[in-house]
Amino acid sequence: MLSRLKRLKGLDVGAVGLKFGFQLHEVRVKGGPTLAQALTEVVDLAKADVVLIIDEVQQALAGDDGNQMLLAIKASRDAINPRPQTPGHFIFIGTGSHRAQVAEMTRQRNQAFVGATSVDYPTLADDFVQYVLTGMAEEGAKALPTLAVAVEAFKTVGCRPAEMTRALRQLQQHPADEADRFLPVIAATLRSAAADVELRKVEDLGTLAAAVFDRIARAMGDATGLFTGEAQAQYTRIVGRDVAADQVHRVAEELRDANVIMRKGHGIYAVTDPFVQGAWLERKELWAQLTLREPKAPGGPVEAHFQR
Repeated sequence: MLSRLKRLKGLDVGAVGLKFGFQLHEVRVKGGPTLAQALTEVVDLAKADVVLIIDEVQQALAGDDGNQMLLAIKASRDAINPRPQTPGHFIFIGTGSHRAQVAEMTRQRNQAFVGATSVDYPTLADDFVQYVLTGMAEEGAKALPTLAVAVEAFKTVGCRPAEMTRALRQLQQHPADEADRFLPVIAATLRSAAADVELRKVEDLGTLAAAVFDRIARAMGDATGLFTGEAQAQYTRIVGRDVAADQVHRVAEELRDANVIMRKGHGIYAVTDPFVQGAWLERKELWAQLTLREPKAPGGPVEAHFQR
């Protein structure tokens, strides 16, 4: 943001009716106006709300410069909005693809925007699927499904636009009159492949991480009690060795860093992506069904266990 302000040097901002009492390129340099002072003047001159949107805002956590920027933005908000006769407000919106980190930015006390509202993006719906189908038809695609089948396929791939587009591209390799039959199969295959990428993050962290993730996924909502004695005993049985509370905390942090779980409050966790949660539970159910128990001839039962 500051580099963009510097590029405005020499620009006639007066052409849009704003004549500042400072030079834009001097904002936040030594001896120059602070960002809060600059934005306050913008609001006062424009007599309107000023909205700043930063995409992938969690990137600001990567270094001191980013954290200082967030503190400056919050100072701007605190300087402008509480004024009784303010002619406008300063509104800051941060968006990000790392849901766990974005959520933490509004919960941890050491973060600039602790207490701010964190909301999930709504998923795209039928009108988006129709838009994609229309675009494919305009490109000359022949194998196109009906809207109802396409909507179900979109849900199958977790409402992910890239996966939906990939499914429709692959569909072009099949007969046009069988589009409705092949698309669900293609979508299911892509769903499995996409889930593999996310679930591998859990598996790569080890057996304890998988046990903690499984407990959260099975809660089907907000999970609590991850660090209780009962939970530790369960982890111990699964891992085959004693599990200490600090190990569980460390694994939970690693799962959060991998963006597969998110902390929703003190001791409250949830799976970051419902799509990944559903895929995990489906596979656990499948492996449970594959556990065969067959009677053994004279000597009793023999058990064959199939584990991933």
